[in-house]
Formats: sequence, structure tokens, C-alpha cells
Amino acid sequence: MLFDSTLRRDLARSFAATLVVILTIVLTMMLIRALGQAAGGVVAPQDVALVLGYFGLQHLPTMLALSLFIAIVSTLGRMYRESEMVIWFAAGIGLPRFVRPVMQTSWPVLLVIALLLVFVWPWSQKNTIDLRARYQQRSDLSRVTPGVFQTSRDGRRVFFIDRGTGDAATGRNVFILTHDKDRESVTSARSGRLENRDKDRLLVLEHGHRNETDSHSGEKTVAGFDTYQLVVWEAAVQRAEDAPPRVRPTWDLLQEPTLKNQAELSWRFGLAMGAANLLLLGIGLAATNPRRASNWNLLFALLAFVVYYNLINLSQAWIASGRLGFGTTLFGLHGTVFVMALALLWWRDHAATSRSKQRRGAA
Repeated sequence: MLFDSTLRRDLARSFAATLVVILTIVLTMMLIRALGQAAGGVVAPQDVALVLGYFGLQHLPTMLALSLFIAIVSTLGRMYRESEMVIWFAAGIGLPRFVRPVMQTSWPVLLVIALLLVFVWPWSQKNTIDLRARYQQRSDLSRVTPGVFQTSRDGRRVFFIDRGTGDAATGRNVFILTHDKDRESVTSARSGRLENRDKDRLLVLEHGHRNETDSHSGEKTVAGFDTYQLVVWEAAVQRAEDAPPRVRPTWDLLQEPTLKNQAELSWRFGLAMGAANLLLLGIGLAATNPRRASNWNLLFALLAFVVYYNLINLSQAWIASGRLGFGTTLFGLHGTVFVMALALLWWRDHAATSRSKQRRGAA
């Protein structure tokens, strides 16, 4: 039918254009964030592109839902402003008739959103955390770039190392500035190497000096050494059972229905259900008066999107704290929004039908 094909084509074009714009904006912001983390020593500089890809996958469901929602509101809003909707209403096509072509265009996107939330979201979260953990568990010496001052992961030390070989565990011309609660020390050595002793990771310095200053009394101590050993703190490897819920597969969360796991499940399922509810909300919120130059319907739609998604995040916190149950929150919130969307759709259709009858009566 001409009506279905025309509307589906317009929706697809608007969705593609909106998604490109949102992806560009969000990925630019994520790139700045990833570069900041690399500069702060949270992730390795060579892993910035990989971290950016994981960030993009994590936020892709929200970007797809928002792009689809904006595409529906903008496309139908344009039809209102150009009086196309008046023609369709006069031809006997009510507003509920728009649901079918919208769903036909949107169901592949909804399926992708659901798959991303169920499978890709925990996978990308796990890989992001593993990247950070591997970089944080590396020794302070191996994290330092030759010829560059860099802060240790705990913020207590500043390193400068000039490596003479390609061995990451050995360096020469080592400089270490250490800030403790009561003292500040500067240690320099001709060479340094990493050694493993029992469960400790040691940095062994050779042929150097250590200058220490007491922060309270101002007393200074200067000492020379042939060998100086420094314990390098290593973060413990996180056990699988201690992993946060966001990195665990959906099936594992279903098998262990704790409060935190149920909260994570409600968030994943809630985003998918919310994307479907936004389709109906978009059809109802797109109505506008063609005689007005302003486009307030799009602003109201964006406000509704922000409020709805904040409620989804808030419901996750409610379930995790035990204030509300999983089923009550999930079906209560999204069921209420679904009923509101149907009521809005009926009200818009009733108002449009009444105006069409008045025009035919006046004619």
C-alpha cells in the first residue's frame, strides 16, 4: 500500500540520518573520555581505540532507541506541519493505523537492541574491566614510558626511567618521587629491575641515593645505597563470583536471583521494553499544530525520553536496595507507560477524528 511504503521509507531515512548524528556526537565525547583515561594512567594508550569500541557497544542500545524515537517524532511531526496528516485523516486513516508501518520499520532495530542488551552489554563491560585490570596490575616500572614522567596507579609515586634495553623489567637512570603522609622522598639510581619473591613484587634499585624530608619537622636525611628494594603493590585478581552484575551473562543472573542481579536484569529488560514503548509514545507525541512555527512536540518528546530512561535507572536502584520487587517494578513501570501511550494515542486520534468531522460538516 502507498501509505505504508511512503511512511516506512521516510522513517528509515530519518532514522539513518539521526543515528549518524548521534553516533558522531557520542563517539566524540567517548574519545575525549578515553584519551583522558589514558593520560591519567587508567588504560594503556595503545588500547584507546579498543576502549572506544567497547564504550560504543555499551551505549549503542540507548543510541538506537533514541534515534528511532526521534525519527518517529520528527517524521510524523513534519507530516503534521505540511498538512499530510489532514489528508490521511480525511481519507479515513486514523492515528492507530500508523502503528503497523512504524512497527514494520522498527522491529529489526528493536531486535538488535534486545540482543545487544542481553549478550553484547555484559561482554563489552567484562572486556573493558579486564583491559583496565591488566593495565593496573602491571608493575609501576613497566607502565612508565621512557623519557616521560608518569604517576603510579595509587598516586603516591612519580617515575622517570630511561630504559637501555627492550626488557620491560629492567631500566636505567631511575628517578622516583614518593609522597607519603608524613614524608617526601626522592630516590635516584643508575639501574633498576623487577623481581618476584614469594607473593611480593619487588623493585630492586642499584647504585643510587635517597633524599628524605619529614613533612612536620622539615628534617632531611640523605643516604646512599648499593642495593635498595621497594615493594611494588599489585592488585589482587578479582574472583569470578565477586564480579559485578553488569559483567555477568544474562543466563548467570537468571540462575542467581539476588537483589543486585535482579536489578541488573530489570535494567537490561527494561531498556528493551522501553524502546518498544517509545514507539507508541512517539506516535502520540508527534502531533503538532501546522499553524504554529514552533516545534515544541520534539522538545516534549525528548523530555519524555529523559524522564523515562531516568526512571529505568532509578528502578534498578530500588530493586538493588530491596525497596521494590523485580516483577512489580518491571511490569509496573513499563506497563504504566504502555497504558499511557495507548491513552495518548486514543486521545490524539479522537481529537483528529472530531476535527475531520467538523470540517466535513462545515463543507
